[in-house]
Amino acid sequence: MSLTETQNVDDRPLSPAIWRGLRCKCPACGQGAMLHRYLKVRDACPSCGEDLSHQRADDGPAYLTMLVTLKVVTPLMVAAMFAWEMHPALLFTLFASFLVALSLFLLPRFKGMIVAFQWSRRMHGFDDRQH
Repeated sequence: MSLTETQNVDDRPLSPAIWRGLRCKCPACGQGAMLHRYLKVRDACPSCGEDLSHQRADDGPAYLTMLVTLKVVTPLMVAAMFAWEMHPALLFTLFASFLVALSLFLLPRFKGMIVAFQWSRRMHGFDDRQH
């Protein structure tokens, strides 16, 4: 294999890394838990030792969570409002609860996905190749 062929081999494929991140697992091995507590990314994977301290997810997970939850919940709420004659307070309570639950479910998964994307694309110090 020539040098240019070696450089074109993707040793960190994006798709498996994203799926591992969505499961909140280490993007490198898929075994160790990436998150400690709820949203705190571990400094290193407990299984393979991959250094995860370089991640810079910042506000990305929150923006993705808002985008997805509001695009899902708002049309459902409007449809329910026209389909059933619910009291507005009941409608608000049900859909606000659903919105909070969906947000709490998605937020750590989106954080894992963004960290896995950064790892796969060698962003923010995840590049371990010597230049």
